[in-house]
Amino acid sequence: MILPFASEMRELDRRAIEEYGIPGMVLMENAGLGTVLMMEKELGPADNSFALILIGPGNNGGDGLVIGRHLHQRGCKPVFIFLVAPEKLQGDAATNLHIVQKLALPLHVLDSVERVQSFPSLFQQLISRGKPCYAIIDGLFGTGLTREISGHMAELIQLVNQETFGASIPRIAVDIPSGLHADSGRIQGVCISADHTATYGCAKPGQLLHHGPDLCGSLHVIDIGIPPAVVNTLPVQQQAVTEQTIVPSLARIQRKTSSHKGSHGHLLVLAGSIGKTGAAILSVKGALRSGCGLVSLCCPQDLNPIFESQLVEAMTIPLPASRSTISMEDLPTIEAQLQGKKAIVIGPGLGMAEATAQLVLHLYRTVQAPMVIDADALNILAQHRDQLKAPPGPRIFTPHPGEMARILGISTAKIQADRLEAARTACQLFDQSAGNCTVILKGAGTVIVSASGEAGVNTSGNPGMATGGMGDVLSGIIGSLICQGLCPHEAACTAVYLHGRAGDMQEKTNGTGYTATEVADTLPRIIKDLRN
Repeated sequence: MILPFASEMRELDRRAIEEYGIPGMVLMENAGLGTVLMMEKELGPADNSFALILIGPGNNGGDGLVIGRHLHQRGCKPVFIFLVAPEKLQGDAATNLHIVQKLALPLHVLDSVERVQSFPSLFQQLISRGKPCYAIIDGLFGTGLTREISGHMAELIQLVNQETFGASIPRIAVDIPSGLHADSGRIQGVCISADHTATYGCAKPGQLLHHGPDLCGSLHVIDIGIPPAVVNTLPVQQQAVTEQTIVPSLARIQRKTSSHKGSHGHLLVLAGSIGKTGAAILSVKGALRSGCGLVSLCCPQDLNPIFESQLVEAMTIPLPASRSTISMEDLPTIEAQLQGKKAIVIGPGLGMAEATAQLVLHLYRTVQAPMVIDADALNILAQHRDQLKAPPGPRIFTPHPGEMARILGISTAKIQADRLEAARTACQLFDQSAGNCTVILKGAGTVIVSASGEAGVNTSGNPGMATGGMGDVLSGIIGSLICQGLCPHEAACTAVYLHGRAGDMQEKTNGTGYTATEVADTLPRIIKDLRN
């Protein structure tokens, strides 16, 4: 499923209208009717009720007018609340306003802060007439909004969002909640908090990123009649990572009857230091539980007894010169262990001692095998950005927003304000035109970006995964899938989705409080279910 930016969505509309002769009025009609059909499915019949429909200045307001007309057809009384003077509407929106006026449907103009302040009493008057409010429908602003909402429109949004204002009445966003940036998911001043969002043609990146999932509620993609030939020929680089995305990838690494442990790759993990042995253990478990044939762990010699007792299915390589942290002194042993390995995971619980940093930088510059770089290894690279050159082999970086902020030298808030742009910037920083880097920016709506600019936005996972060790499990899954034969970008997208689905199963079964170990242990069941 493509995720077009707002400018790309406008281009899809333009091509449908100009190249295929589909009138904009038809697209608007399909959008409004599709929204009403969705509402009936989710909320039940609309008859014998009323609906408040908030109308803004553009085509989003025109969609709201169509919605009101179709609700009227179903026995629901639409009450239009104009935040602009009705005569300011243009084009298709103005045509639909004319129809509504011919039908003599009620409308109120609240075009100032003083008038907006009368909105609660107007609402109470409507409620007092004995009919329930079916929904509050947000048709204020669409995907083209790029400025902060202020003044009387901000005042009205704040009123509607109050828990005391029609607390049990569903809020329906038309295309996108007003105030949500369609490309990034940041809030532009204020934003409607919707229970359902009817988005038109395609989902937008901002609906899956940052604040998007919370503010959109349940997201419904409405087919408004844009021909597939238009959608399929627009070069949109953002894709939603869904079950449909990753099932073909799992099929490509399906085990043959004749396979053996060597058929599914050998992963080398460099991880763990005193006080952080759990990170290494979780990374290895993520690799094993996602199907890697063999996993070896290079670890400090003094910590080897812990790993030997916890990881009975993996092999450990105690490093004789490293007591509590891995150091450059053990480079010859590590280089020998690199032989025959299809991928490397480096960083979980590694520590940031100077000797460790020297080792990480040397391996980053010299190892040609795919390398998953996580946690402390990322922080080491961030501290030595001026020393980084184009890597000699594939590199997959897995920062959370705090680590990404250190990599780019900006605040975490700026990272979160445009996660796609941050991931693309980091990818260019590391890749240096080598064409073999992938960046995974973890968090709600995890972003996966390759050096080509291709981007995926994950759709699995939940807030219960915001706990220690989850990223360590993910690093192991990525390394495992590369060992099993997926290319780095495909492995990254598949791993992120599987990781989130395992968390979703734990949330559904046990509720918040599940652990990273439980997520790792759920992976075989998730992979089996998806393959079936």
